[in-house]
Amino acid sequence: MKHPIRRTFDRILLSLFFGTLLSQPIQAQTTAAEPKPAAILSRWEKQVTSDNAWREYPRPQMVRANWQNLNGMWEYAIRPKTEGQPTKFDGQILVPFALESTLSKVTKGLAADQRLWYRRNVTIPAAWNGQRVLMHFGAVDYECNLWVNGGLVGSHTGGSDPFEFDITDYLKSGQNVVVLGVTDPTDKDEQPRGKQINNPHGIWYTPVSGIWQTVWLEPVPNPNYIEEVRITPELDSSRIRVEVLARTPMTSPTAAVRLTALDGTQTVSSLIVRSGRTAYVPIKNPKLWTPDSPFLYNLKVELVTVKDPFPGTDNRKRPMHNEAERSAYAKAEVTGNAIDAVTSYFAMRKISMGPGKIAGQPVMLLNNKPLFQNGPLDQGWWPGSLLTPPSDEAMVFELDFLKKSGFNMLRKHIKVEPARYYYHCDRLGIMVWQDMPSGFVSGQDMHPSENVEPLRRSKGKEQFELELRRMMNRLHNHPSIVTWVVHNEGWGQYDNVRLADWVKAIDPSRLVNAASGWTDLGAGEFFDIHTYHEVPHIPEAKKDRVIVVGEFGGIGWPIAGHLWDPNKRNWGYQTYQDKEAVLKAYKTKYAKMVEMYQKNGVSAAVYTQTTDVEGEVNGLLTYDREVIKIPIETLREIHAPLFK
Repeated sequence: MKHPIRRTFDRILLSLFFGTLLSQPIQAQTTAAEPKPAAILSRWEKQVTSDNAWREYPRPQMVRANWQNLNGMWEYAIRPKTEGQPTKFDGQILVPFALESTLSKVTKGLAADQRLWYRRNVTIPAAWNGQRVLMHFGAVDYECNLWVNGGLVGSHTGGSDPFEFDITDYLKSGQNVVVLGVTDPTDKDEQPRGKQINNPHGIWYTPVSGIWQTVWLEPVPNPNYIEEVRITPELDSSRIRVEVLARTPMTSPTAAVRLTALDGTQTVSSLIVRSGRTAYVPIKNPKLWTPDSPFLYNLKVELVTVKDPFPGTDNRKRPMHNEAERSAYAKAEVTGNAIDAVTSYFAMRKISMGPGKIAGQPVMLLNNKPLFQNGPLDQGWWPGSLLTPPSDEAMVFELDFLKKSGFNMLRKHIKVEPARYYYHCDRLGIMVWQDMPSGFVSGQDMHPSENVEPLRRSKGKEQFELELRRMMNRLHNHPSIVTWVVHNEGWGQYDNVRLADWVKAIDPSRLVNAASGWTDLGAGEFFDIHTYHEVPHIPEAKKDRVIVVGEFGGIGWPIAGHLWDPNKRNWGYQTYQDKEAVLKAYKTKYAKMVEMYQKNGVSAAVYTQTTDVEGEVNGLLTYDREVIKIPIETLREIHAPLFK
C-alpha cells in the first residue's frame, strides 16, 4: 500500500517526494511508542476470556484425536535480554494474544534489548504414557527458546510459522515447568515482520511480540509417527499426489501407507503404497472445487504393516520404484492395527494461466476455465488482539461478509494467518493470494521508479527465504491458496527474478506474483499494478503474463465512535465524510474494473481494503467490524458484471 493520496494534493509534486515519504515509516526508532488499551473492540474481542480463548483444534489439515490445549493464563516477565531466567514474574498474560495487545491483559511493548519470559505448569495425561509428546506453537514473534523442567529443549527463529519441539525426554511425572524466552527486534533488524513498526503511524501498525497463536500438546506413537502429509491435486489426471513423511524413514518392506479418500463418510478411493513412496490416488469423476461449490474430500492417512509382497526376495532383486512394486503393494494384506493415523482433506481444483477472450492476453483459469478474481486487500488486524483473530467465529463472520458481497478471492496482505483461517477459506470457497511478509530496514526499499534492487545482507536474504519456504510448506495443502506473492511494492525487494523462479519450481501447482506493484522486472506470471487514482489506471497488455490490478480503491470514511484513535490522522487514499460520496466513488472505481475486464483482459482486482486498520479508514468495515459502509446487497450488485 502506498501513502495517502488526497484529492487536494498535486500528484506530480507527490511523486517527486515519494522517495522521502517511503523511507520514513521503516526507519528504526530509538524509542518505541508504548501501546495503549484499544479504544474500540469488536464484539468477539469483548467475549474472550481465559477459559474460552482459542479452544478449537488448531491444525485442520492433519488431525489426531488426542491433544491438550495450553491457551489461557501464563505467568510473564520482561527483563533485560542479558539476564537469565527470572525467579519472580511480573504478572499474568493471556495466551495466545501478543504482549502489546489489549486482550493479552498486559498491553506493554518489548524493546530490542529486552526478553519476554513465559512460564506455566503442565501435567501430562497418564493415558499418554509410552508415547512421544510434542509441544506445538502456532507462531511466536520472533526468536524463542524453550526450557522444560530446567532443560533447554530447543530454539526457533521466525515470527509467522508453526513449529514444535519433542519434549518427551524432559518430562517427569506430575507437574512440569515450561518456560519460554522471547526476543523481538521489530524494526531494528530486517527480519520478515509485515506491517509492524515500533512507532506505528500511517500504514504501519503496532508491534506484535511473543506468542500470538495457539500453544498445544500432542501425543504421537513412539518411536515413529506421521510428521507431514503433502497433498497436491492433479485435476487433468483425475488424481491426487500424496507424500507421507514419517519422523524417520521406514525402510522395512512391511512398512506401508494406506490412504483412503472419502466423500463425506463414503469411500471413493483407497490405495496402499510402500512407505517412503509418492502415492497417486485416483479420484474418478471428481467433484470440482470452485467458489460457488467449494467441495472438499476427506482423507485418512495411516501408517500400517503389511505382509511382504515379495517374501524371501533378496533386496538387490526386489522391485523398487516401479510398476511391479506399486501393483504388489496396492494388493498387500494389512496386518494388525495402524501404527499412526491422521485425517485430512483435499479439493480437486487447478489454477493456471491460459487464453482469454482478448486475443493475445492470457488470463487466470480455475479448473481450465477463465474466472475473474475479485477480492479485497485483507490485512487481518484486530483492534484489541492485533495479529491474532479473536476467535473462530470472528474470522468466519468476516469471510462470510466478503463472500456475500460478491468477492471470490482475497489477498492476504503481508501476514500469515492461523491454519484455521485457511480451512475456512477452503470450505467457504474463497481463493487466496498469499503474500510473504516483508522485512527490511531503511535503505533496503525501492522508489517506485527504480529498477535496480537495493543490496541485502546475506543473513537477511537467508532468513527471508527460509521463512518463505516454511510458509509455502506449511500452507501447501490448502486448496484456497492459488497464488504466492513474493514481494510487495519494493519493500525489501531483492533477487525478484530468481525468487519467482524458485517459488514456481518448489510449487508448480500455483501461480506466482513476483512483485505486486511498483518495480516489475518481468518475473513470475503476473503484471501487477497498484493504482489509487480516483479512476484506476489500466495495466498494459502482456503476451506472456496475466495482467491484474493488485491494489486500488482506498476510499476513506472516518466514522465517529468506531475509530481506533480519534486523535490520529485517520485517512484514506481519497477521504469522504458521507455514505453517498463513498458509494459514488466505489461505483466509479468498479465501473472502470468492469471495463478493464471486458476490453483489456484484466484477470483480477484487489480492492483496498476489508477493514479499517488503526489509522487507516479505507475499509469496507470499520475496525471493530460493527459498521458495514456499503450494504452487502449493493456490493454484490456492483461486482456482478465481473462474473458475466
